[in-house]
Amino acid sequence: MYDIKALYEAESVEDAIRLMQEHPEAQIIAGGSDVLVQIREGRRAGVELVSIYGIDAMRGVTFDDEGAIRIGSLTSFSHIAVSPIIQEKIPVLGEAVSLVGGPQIRNIGTIGGNTCNGVTSADSASTLFAWDAIVELTGPEGVRRLPIQEFYIKAGKVALQPAELQTAIIIPKKSYEGYHGNYIKYAMREAMDIANLGCSVNVLLSEDKQTIADVRIAYGVAGPIPMRVPSAEAAGKGQKVCKETVEAFSKAVLEDIHPRDSWRAAKAFREHIAVEMAKRALSKSIELSGGEIRE
Repeated sequence: MYDIKALYEAESVEDAIRLMQEHPEAQIIAGGSDVLVQIREGRRAGVELVSIYGIDAMRGVTFDDEGAIRIGSLTSFSHIAVSPIIQEKIPVLGEAVSLVGGPQIRNIGTIGGNTCNGVTSADSASTLFAWDAIVELTGPEGVRRLPIQEFYIKAGKVALQPAELQTAIIIPKKSYEGYHGNYIKYAMREAMDIANLGCSVNVLLSEDKQTIADVRIAYGVAGPIPMRVPSAEAAGKGQKVCKETVEAFSKAVLEDIHPRDSWRAAKAFREHIAVEMAKRALSKSIELSGGEIRE
C-alpha cells in the first residue's frame, strides 16, 4: 500500500539536517496526514523519508525573551487550540486550526506541515498572514527567519532550501499586543472539508475605541497563495469605527484578491462572499476589541 524506499528517523534538528544532506532526494515527514496519503495515491512512489516526528524540541507554544510567541513546527493543531498562551493572546489562531479536518487529523497534523505544503487553502495560513508571522528555518548554514509572505512562493512551493527544515513560527509581540481578530471559513460542508475561501481579520482600536488604529486582513483561496489585502487595510486604518468604514473596508478587498473558477466555487461567487466575510470578520474583531459600530 505504501511504496517507501527508506525511512530515516531524526533524533534532533541537527540530525535531520545531516540525514537530508546524506539523502538529498529524501522528503520530510512529520505527522504524515498529507505525505502518507500522497504515497498511497502513488504521487510519491518509491520515496525516501526523513521523519522529524520524534524531535520534541520542535513542539510547544512558548514566549521568547522579547515576548514573541514561538510555536514549534511540530506542534499539533489540537495542542495549539488548547495552549493557554494562544487562548490568551491570539485565540483566533486556535479557532482557525480547530477547523482543520476532524479530531484525528488535528491530533496528528502539525502547524509546520500545514504551512510547508504551500497550499492557499490551509486554515492556519491566512491567520498567520494577518498576524505578521515569521517563519524560522534551520539548515546547514544555520538559522534564518522570513516573513511568512516571503515564505510562500507559488502554489505548492515554499522557500525551503536543500537540507533545510522549518523549525518554528513566530508571532512578534508588536503584531499581537492589543489586537483582536476573527477567522471565517467558507466550505461546502461544516466539517472535514477544504475551504472555498478563508478570511482572517484583526484590529487594534484607539484607546477610546472610536478609531481603527490598525487593521490587517488576509485571505486563503483568493489567489494562488495566501495573501494580505493592502487596499482594504488602507481603507480601514485610521478611520472611525462606523458602518461606513466597515462598508468601505469590505468593498476594497476586490481591488487586490484574485480568486479563480473551480469545481468548488465560481470566481464571481468567491468575490461575493469575500466582501461579506471581510465585513463580518471586521465587525466581529471590533466587537472583540470592545468597540461598537455606529451609524
